[in-house]
Amino acid sequence: MSTEPAAGNTGTEEDAPGAAAPRTQEETGTGEATGADESGTPAAEDEVSAPAADGAASAAAGAEEAEGESAARLSEAEAELAAQRVERARIAARKAAREEPVAAGTKLTGKAAELLAAVRAVEQGERPAATFDAPAAPVAPRRTAPPPPRPAEPVSVPSAPSAPDPAALSAVAALLARGGAPEALAPAAVRALGEGAASELESDPWQLLRLTGVTPEHADAFARALLGAEAGPGDVRRGRALTVRLLDEAALRGHTVRELSELAAALGKHGVPDAEEAVQEAVAEGDALLFQDGVPPAEGEEEEAPPVPVLVGLERYALAEESLADALGRIAAADPGAQDGWGPAADAAGRGSAAELIRAAAAHPLVLHTGGEAARAEAAALVAAARGLGLAAFAATHTAEGRRALAALLGAKEPALTVAGLLSGRQGPARDEEGRFALDLLVVLDAPQLGVEEAALLAESVPDGARLVLSGDPGVLGSAGAGRVFGDLLAARFAPHVVSRTPDPGPVGEFVSGLGVGEFAVPRTGGHEVVVVPVRDPGEAVHRTVQLVTDSVPRALGVAPDETQVLVPGHGGAAGTRVLNAALKERLNPGPGRFGGFDPGDRIVWSPTPGRTALGRVVGADQEGLRLECEGAPVRVAPADTARTVRHAWALTAHQAVGHRWAAVVVVVPGDAVPVLSRTWFYTAAGRAERHLSVVQGTGDALAQAVATRPAAPRLTRLTTLLSRPAEG
Repeated sequence: MSTEPAAGNTGTEEDAPGAAAPRTQEETGTGEATGADESGTPAAEDEVSAPAADGAASAAAGAEEAEGESAARLSEAEAELAAQRVERARIAARKAAREEPVAAGTKLTGKAAELLAAVRAVEQGERPAATFDAPAAPVAPRRTAPPPPRPAEPVSVPSAPSAPDPAALSAVAALLARGGAPEALAPAAVRALGEGAASELESDPWQLLRLTGVTPEHADAFARALLGAEAGPGDVRRGRALTVRLLDEAALRGHTVRELSELAAALGKHGVPDAEEAVQEAVAEGDALLFQDGVPPAEGEEEEAPPVPVLVGLERYALAEESLADALGRIAAADPGAQDGWGPAADAAGRGSAAELIRAAAAHPLVLHTGGEAARAEAAALVAAARGLGLAAFAATHTAEGRRALAALLGAKEPALTVAGLLSGRQGPARDEEGRFALDLLVVLDAPQLGVEEAALLAESVPDGARLVLSGDPGVLGSAGAGRVFGDLLAARFAPHVVSRTPDPGPVGEFVSGLGVGEFAVPRTGGHEVVVVPVRDPGEAVHRTVQLVTDSVPRALGVAPDETQVLVPGHGGAAGTRVLNAALKERLNPGPGRFGGFDPGDRIVWSPTPGRTALGRVVGADQEGLRLECEGAPVRVAPADTARTVRHAWALTAHQAVGHRWAAVVVVVPGDAVPVLSRTWFYTAAGRAERHLSVVQGTGDALAQAVATRPAAPRLTRLTTLLSRPAEG
């Protein structure tokens, strides 16, 4: 399939299972159908309802150690999380080594200019954080930083997540009780704030907002209980915590930054009387950074262009984008020389999209490759050609299922990796003394799923002179984490771009290809490959979905219920994953749910860390927790983590399904999903089907209109600007 880059490609936050107390406004209020943030923007494209309690979890769940040779093996999610921590520390060291602040730009005016100048002065140590009442002298634009220091040893990870200190838990639980908050929040508080969580919360009660599921109203009530009349809406601690919370929520929607004006308006809706002071405090405390990325006019030119907006971002994502831009610049600037032995592969490539990709990789150190499911064979051909030259070539996918499919294309034992396995050090090549992978070529499939932190760690790990190929379908939902890495690279035209001309096969492939260009046209084949089932209301949608999975599809196509997946826009509503999973469990694996709502044999999705999911089944349970089998590996989930990290999985959201495919897929689009429908969402959901696709829809013409007119919601990032900025001496 030939797929051009889709403008504004985006996805939504990965929604981790379970609910934490207290619940969010979206879940307890009346807006479950759409879920909007404080500015009225849909809170999730992949969610009909997106409660923060169902948002990304703050820490990894414990994984059961496998027996035999797998005894020391971590879950890939835990290992990657630890590797991310190493990379963030590395980036922080890089920031500390800078002679100038990360922020750039000199065209601020009014209050915004005063704010940025004051922040820069504090960063440079010219004056203390308390003196934010006068502008500082302008600061020169950012210069490209030297490469960050690298660890001398390969990235190491702990053998298991450590349990919170009992004394710290007890102290936090007592403080929560004194403030009228649920004591059940104590473990999450210790994970988020450390063993000194009790003293930190006592001195700044609004830090409770760092916990998933806590609303501003809950934090305000907690602060009033501890501080009394001192706890007012203008407290600088409250403004700082709300600033961080709003930026965190934006990151869950894929943004790495927000415009200062929009952030100030959102803070105002939460009753913060001085929004700029709140942002100042967050910047002074190192939680956020300010940017203005416009290029100032040359000397003598008039400033006719409109002012460039001031951006605010969480430090972790801002520094990751800077690190990623520098690493990609280093890779792209490498001299291919005499093609490092690639000449024979380029000469023998022949014709077709795979040959174009091989020739592009032979001539350029960084290449972008786009296409549908069939285009994966082209990436496999590139890896095979490189290995045929005796080069150390590796390919990584988003999921374990994708890894197995790629291995089948390559026809070799264990030739493919997952991105998580590669970053954790559990799969693939070792790292050298500089912390970089010992390889000549790295091909990353499912590139749209790369968040900015994950992508920064990958790019920083590619050695000088090696080739990096990022491959994927730009029409699918984007990463569960912050960033729009693949889309930004395509938009910046930063590297050669090879577009696959290999079409996805069959009527389902034809239908999905049409969706990619905004056409909702069911193929007229006379078969049952693509079927649209209109329904009048959510109750009928649930009934017809269960009927399709348990009777119609098995009888007509011979596809068992275990090979059929239901996909919906969100978890809430009358036909969301919660309702559909209950109905499907009753038919396919009835039971009392004696293990925290689960029974042996239940299909589940496990989300141990933000943006990372694994599909599997319940094996059993005991006093130590729920026992699962996820993607062929045993997992044990502690009782306290079960509700937060495990869901039933007969019905999933499209974002949870990215990277997976099933013989048959039933996409359910109830009437209350209209506000969050888009071409990107439906394209992703429909593309999970291999042989059969049923669309149970109660939106009338709204679904076809969304495919035609709503490509995706944009993500606000800085990467395209950073990639386009020339390096300075």
